[in-house]
Amino acid sequence: MNMQTPKGSDNMSFDEARDALERLRTWATSASVTEIAELDPAIARLLPERPMTNYPDLLRNYPEDFVADEAYRATLPDLQNGPSSLIKGEKQQIQHVGISNFRLPIRFRTRDNGDITLETSVTGTVSLEADKKGINMSRIMRSFYKHAEKTFSFEVMEAALADYITDLESFDARLQMRFSYPMKIESLRSGLSGFQYYDIALEKVQRGEKLHKIMHLDYVYSSTCPCSLELSEHARISRGQLATPHSQRSVARISVETLGEDCLWFEDLIELARTAVPSETQVMVKREDEQAFAELNAANPIFVEDAARLFCEQLKNDPRIGDFRVIASHQESLHSHDAVSVLTDGTLFATDSIDPKLFKTLFHVG
Repeated sequence: MNMQTPKGSDNMSFDEARDALERLRTWATSASVTEIAELDPAIARLLPERPMTNYPDLLRNYPEDFVADEAYRATLPDLQNGPSSLIKGEKQQIQHVGISNFRLPIRFRTRDNGDITLETSVTGTVSLEADKKGINMSRIMRSFYKHAEKTFSFEVMEAALADYITDLESFDARLQMRFSYPMKIESLRSGLSGFQYYDIALEKVQRGEKLHKIMHLDYVYSSTCPCSLELSEHARISRGQLATPHSQRSVARISVETLGEDCLWFEDLIELARTAVPSETQVMVKREDEQAFAELNAANPIFVEDAARLFCEQLKNDPRIGDFRVIASHQESLHSHDAVSVLTDGTLFATDSIDPKLFKTLFHVG
């Protein structure tokens, strides 16, 4: 069949295109598979009533010896760096876009000048301008890996952020690293010791010319209800009735902005929390330690409001700490619900809205 394209086909109308398609389909119904394949295998896509038997055979073995050289890489499509015409939805700035929870071993410096390597979960994001389609997510990982072999500090995080901004052509960048930090803690009276693990996160946020260094700590403690303690004592004194006050495992998430040149070590923030609320949950316990813990709780009964203000008192007295936030959750043994409080100081952590699942994340899993 000799199919000629009429002159002026660049300006073909819809009706002319429809007629041409019908003619093509008519021809294809009597053409052989070979003829269709020689003309264009894609024609089979226009024939829903026929199987695509003329689709070309493709290689099915993985080409282990294939090398993607620079010339080949230049031909690869990159939709995320496409023109703004490809944007779906509203052309609006996105404040955070990136990757979360890629893990690798990171070496951290301890307060006693030692090093410790910990499995670390990294979240890296940048801002995206309204007229940009997207970012190459892998660049965040590649930028981070340039610094991953160093002993990490806020200065190293700052260098990684600078790379993000350069590589991804962004004006804001954020980096957060989460890990479980071990400290050997002695028992209260028996002389035993064991490792307590603290959930810690380091965060570096750059917004324009402003740079914030933030440390987060989850501190787990026991809270004895002052009201329950007084009622128990009243039953003993007035009626000779044995009664016990209720206590519960509690969690405070302490977030602080670090200031100045003096380092706020992980151990420093943990000790500040322990000074504020000394009834930290125990690791190694014999009978004398369990008795001591009961006495420690009785000496420090606290409502959830008390806990937030006690942490606040210690944080405000440390010149290395700027703005901060304390979120406390007392996971009640009396009630089927929890008692919670949120206290902020300064503008960095102030917000009118609360994450609907915020307090759910404060449960400590042993």
